[in-house]
Amino acid sequence: MMRSLWTAASGMKAQQTSMDTIANNLANINTTGYKKERTEFQSLLYQTIQEKTTDNEGNAKPIGAQVGLGVKVAAISTEFEQGEMTASSGDFDFAINGDGFFMIQMPDGTTGYTRNGNFLMAIDSSGGVTLTTSDGYAVLDSEGEPITFEAGTDTTKLSFDNYGNIYLKDDENVAQSTGIRIGAAQFNNPSGLLKIGDSYYAESAASGEPRIEGQDASLTESVIKNGYLEASSVQAVDEMVDMIVTQRAYEMNSKAITASDEMLQQANNLRS
Repeated sequence: MMRSLWTAASGMKAQQTSMDTIANNLANINTTGYKKERTEFQSLLYQTIQEKTTDNEGNAKPIGAQVGLGVKVAAISTEFEQGEMTASSGDFDFAINGDGFFMIQMPDGTTGYTRNGNFLMAIDSSGGVTLTTSDGYAVLDSEGEPITFEAGTDTTKLSFDNYGNIYLKDDENVAQSTGIRIGAAQFNNPSGLLKIGDSYYAESAASGEPRIEGQDASLTESVIKNGYLEASSVQAVDEMVDMIVTQRAYEMNSKAITASDEMLQQANNLRS
């Protein structure tokens, strides 16, 4: 069987994966805090047809002959570029300007991470109020504890500075620190985070352990803006161009399969 058939087939499979990634980017173009994904490719094995040899005069040839056997998807990486800050009417909406991630208490007790700061106040089982995600998961403070206030707290008197510190106005309308800070974590390799759906990430061996802002002095702290949300980093024009390039590459690989099939057909029709 001609190598070109399998080589072109690997190209079609890889380009299909690339198209799937582009489609996911476009589907999330309005998803708060979404980060663009990019498909990365690697060449497959090479088959050696001819080692380095000599010509008929005994002179060494500078190169041999190797034929590539196709392409594969090496990874689908995430580009953690800063998204645009968009004004929001939500009292408890937050946007991170920097490398941090909000820390969220997941249903299984583990800590999840997100850039989606669309939060709200929910009444908990004790009658108090807890800052949660739209899914009802508690937002954690810098100590890893849920951000909770006692029953009867007037949440309209809460205010926030640019680093997530929370203040509560007293009876004289003077803002007093609550001692609570919205938790934000950074990772040495954020691209290694495990995507678990619903805009949440989980720590992995590739990402490294979380580094908590305010506790790690070597970190550049993120700005946490109340009244804003971070828009998706996907650019529609770029995705449309990538889609055209991917489609053309897919078509060329399919034409290579057709050409290989025609060549095999001609070879089968040869008569001595």
